[in-house]
Amino acid sequence: MRRILIALTYLVFIVLLIIPLFKIGTGAWQEGLDGLIHAITRPEAVHALMMTAWIVVVVTMLNTIFGVMLAMYLVRGTWMGSRLKQFLNSIVDLPFAVSPVIGGLMIVLILGPSTTIGAFFESIGFKIVYAFPGMVLATLFVTFPLMVREVMPVLQEVGTQQEEAASTLGAYGWTTFWKVTWPLIRFGVIYGVVLTIARSLGEFGAVLVVSGNVMNKTQTATTLVYQDVENFNVVSANGVALVLAVFSVLLLLFMEWAKRRRGVH
Repeated sequence: MRRILIALTYLVFIVLLIIPLFKIGTGAWQEGLDGLIHAITRPEAVHALMMTAWIVVVVTMLNTIFGVMLAMYLVRGTWMGSRLKQFLNSIVDLPFAVSPVIGGLMIVLILGPSTTIGAFFESIGFKIVYAFPGMVLATLFVTFPLMVREVMPVLQEVGTQQEEAASTLGAYGWTTFWKVTWPLIRFGVIYGVVLTIARSLGEFGAVLVVSGNVMNKTQTATTLVYQDVENFNVVSANGVALVLAVFSVLLLLFMEWAKRRRGVH
């Protein structure tokens, strides 16, 4: 029975991961190297990849700053009541329970051009929905729990003894964080960053709703792949998908390296 279960596990792994990746790779090379280069260097593909890169950078920075901050408050915030912590914990998990499409729709309903808030921002020249800020908000909504859920268990595990000792010796708050807390949580933050980048690269539903998928304006790599498939441009879709897959594999390798480093420390 154990061998059968192991064989089934490998079978599922091969069918769901290896074969699709193999098909993407062979499909991208269907027209040779020239076809692959054309697929990823055409103007719409370059713009979509750059847009995705900018979204990943901005979302990762915001997610790291505010995710670590919220994790610190939820674990170390003695001034917060238990009910408030429970409420914030449930809010953090909301993106896990809500479809990304619903998340994007909520952003449109709250900040869209037909709403009061959206109309106000557009009147001062700051467009949110169907523009870059809305795409960042949609991706941030989907990825925000990843950093919090990676850092919170680490903070709970290490306790407060070292931080209290640093405070007793006269260290200020920032000094305690950088000298004591940060070395303890840095690998959790690294895992959160890797997961955030991977999730941001692959986000589709929420971004599709808030961006409008306008070519050379608000199109990301995933929505470009969707459009290419809809237009039966399969080779180009496989080329862009292959770029995303390569980045994902590199992120996984980096995460494994971080795990080994954590084992050393």
